[in-house]
Amino acid sequence: MTPTPKGFRLHIGLFGRRNVGKSSLLNALTRQESSIVSNIAGTTTDPVEKPMELLPIGPVLFIDTAGVDDLGSLGELRVQKTVQVFDRTEIGLLVVDTTLGWSGYEERILAELEKRAVPHIVVFNKTDLAAIPEELRAKLDAAKIPWTAAVASDKQGVTMLRETLIQTVPDGFLQPPPIVSDLIPPGDLAVLVVPIDKEAPKGRLILPQVQTIRDLLDGDRYCLVVKDDKLADALARLNRPPALVVTDSQAFAQVAAIVPQSIPLTSFSVLFARQKGDIGEMTAGAKSIANLTPQSRVLIAESCTHHPITEDIGTVKIPNWLRKYAGGSLEISHVRGRDFPTDTLENWNLVIHCGACLWNRREMLSRILHCRKAGVPITNYGLAIAFMLGILDRAVAPILRR
Repeated sequence: MTPTPKGFRLHIGLFGRRNVGKSSLLNALTRQESSIVSNIAGTTTDPVEKPMELLPIGPVLFIDTAGVDDLGSLGELRVQKTVQVFDRTEIGLLVVDTTLGWSGYEERILAELEKRAVPHIVVFNKTDLAAIPEELRAKLDAAKIPWTAAVASDKQGVTMLRETLIQTVPDGFLQPPPIVSDLIPPGDLAVLVVPIDKEAPKGRLILPQVQTIRDLLDGDRYCLVVKDDKLADALARLNRPPALVVTDSQAFAQVAAIVPQSIPLTSFSVLFARQKGDIGEMTAGAKSIANLTPQSRVLIAESCTHHPITEDIGTVKIPNWLRKYAGGSLEISHVRGRDFPTDTLENWNLVIHCGACLWNRREMLSRILHCRKAGVPITNYGLAIAFMLGILDRAVAPILRR
């Protein structure tokens, strides 16, 4: 199931000190040489991702990380990359070398996972060389922290670890929140408005559109897919109004002018504000656009790292709308991928995020939490556009009325 988008995979992070066997454990779990293994401490530098099908759980994404005890200026950067992985981890594997014992590093990793309410498993590796201390096993049992023993280099203990992983899977992953199917009655129709412009990949639809179509089909709902310039004709041909119209946010203005007020209207991006994040907090963030002045600073964040085109939504269209709305130049910065400035968020007045269709919900919620701690409002593309067009209440009504 390699084609399964990362956002739908259970993210399993491997954490620990250098050379405790994280990479060997990943290779044993995946039955592949996914990570380079060496006796040299610090072999793993950047996080290594391995998607696979882990039955009976389904699609997962293992993330091998650098050791949290890495040294030097480069080591510090590697540790920072490791810390970022906590934001998207849904199950944490704390790998412990029994020959090294338990230290403050393990305590800090455990505290970080517990602080984030991330289910976790302690994996004692190299148990052929040293036994697990009885007092440590008793401590973990008393805290109800699951643990397993392994010799990753010989693939020993992998079966028990797989069984423990299955028992630790969060209920929310087995029943992920729908994108749209719960917003319309079974057997009813949604019209999806899909503009074909320069950003539409040739021969394909973009991922949020594909995921929404699949969600509707899985929920036994119908969908009609049309381009924005064919919407009026499509609505006229229907013998009854659709239960919902979903549009690309960039076409919000023209679609809102066509769809009668009696028909609920929203956008793909607004739907993903609920499915990936917190629709209430991100709606409030959109309303904070009213407080922007020409001296305000706005951070625009995208989860993917595509090369922006001439009319790119994040680098061109939204900045132009913001400057027009605020009546001035504003200061707008951009970050992509996982380069999110968690330590300096207070320097911005607003964060506007993409729909995060490539990510799991935990990572998006982590970004929202970082913004909340910094006292900075956060919204996403669709909600921001809807607010600036004066149709925010209409755009969120199909979700908030549920």
